[in-house]
Amino acid sequence: QVQLVESGGGLVQAGGSLRLSCAASGRTFSNFAMGWFRQAPGKEREFVSAISWSGARTVYADSVKGRLTISRDNAKNTVYLQMNGLKPEDTAVYYCAAALTDATKPGEYNYWGQGTQVTVSS
Repeated sequence: QVQLVESGGGLVQAGGSLRLSCAASGRTFSNFAMGWFRQAPGKEREFVSAISWSGARTVYADSVKGRLTISRDNAKNTVYLQMNGLKPEDTAVYYCAAALTDATKPGEYNYWGQGTQVTVSS
């Protein structure tokens, strides 16, 4: 089992920044690829970004490229999502997730956090 706890969400004006964190406990964190997803009201959960177990490989949804940056610190069992240039359409609940292999689809992830709300005002 892996327990994931997100933090860092909040209310920010358009153009602002937030840094989300996801702390992991349980099984060895460095065994897992990590991802961030988001879900807005009335919409399906969508992929945002993912990072390989070593951090050497990252991938982003087109909608966030150049604005969001994923990173991880295996010594701290934590994955981060630095969010710059936020837009109202980024408003959603953001979830981190752990997978046994590099993945971009929700069904490929084995463990999920409870989510953290990000609200961007215009």
